[in-house]
Amino acid sequence: CAYFHDWDDSLDDAQAQKLDHICRKLRLAEDERFLDIGCGWGALIFWAAEQYGVRAKGITLSQNQFEHVKAQIAARNLTGRVDVELLDYADLPDVEAFDKIASVGMFEHVGPRNYDRYFGKISRILAPGGFVLNHGITHNGLTQKTLGSGMGDFVEEYVFPGGELAHVARVIEGMAAQGLEVIDAEALREHYAKTLWQWCERLEANADAARAEVGEEKYRVWRIYLAGSA
Repeated sequence: CAYFHDWDDSLDDAQAQKLDHICRKLRLAEDERFLDIGCGWGALIFWAAEQYGVRAKGITLSQNQFEHVKAQIAARNLTGRVDVELLDYADLPDVEAFDKIASVGMFEHVGPRNYDRYFGKISRILAPGGFVLNHGITHNGLTQKTLGSGMGDFVEEYVFPGGELAHVARVIEGMAAQGLEVIDAEALREHYAKTLWQWCERLEANADAARAEVGEEKYRVWRIYLAGSA
C-alpha cells in the first residue's frame, strides 16, 4: 500500500513516501533497535537503516525473501547494521528488546484467536517507552470475517488461504489486552484503492510477460484479486 501526498504522485514516489511515513510515525532515531515483523523483500528495513540510521532486523517465513534480503545487506554494505532471520514472530526470544517495531501487511494472517499471542509477544519485546506500528487490512463490519460479494471466498481459495479480517475495534481491544496503548490510528483506504488500481494497470500492461512467467490461470487470479479488492 503506497502513500500519496498528492493523488497525482507516481506509484514509485508514493511507495517511497509510504516507507518514510512509517518511519516518521515510529519516530525512528539513530542507533535505535528496529524490528520489522514479516519484512518481505527488505524495503522498510533498508529505508530505516539508510535514511534514519537505526539498527534494523527483519524476520520472514519466506526462504526466497530471506535469501534476497541477505544478498542485499551485503550489496548495500549494511552488514552489522541490518540483519534478517528466517523466523516466526512467535519464536522471537522474549528477552530481546526493540525500541521500535513495525508489522506491515502480515497481520491479516494472524487471526483474532491469536491476537493475545501476537500482541503479547510484541508487548514483551518492546522496550519501555517504545512504539509499534501495526498495519493491516480490517473489516468494516463488526461481525463479518470475510469480504462480501463472494470476494472473500475467492481470496480464501486462490490468493491468501487462512487469512482473516476483523473490525478495527477488535484489533484495538487485542492490543489493549496486552498492555499496548493506542496513540494514533490512520485509515489508508483511499491510498490502498489507488495502489491496487495502479498495480492492476501495471499487471495488464505486462500481461504477456506475466502469462509467460506464471501461466494464464494465475495471471487471471491476480488480475481479479487486485481489481476486485480495489
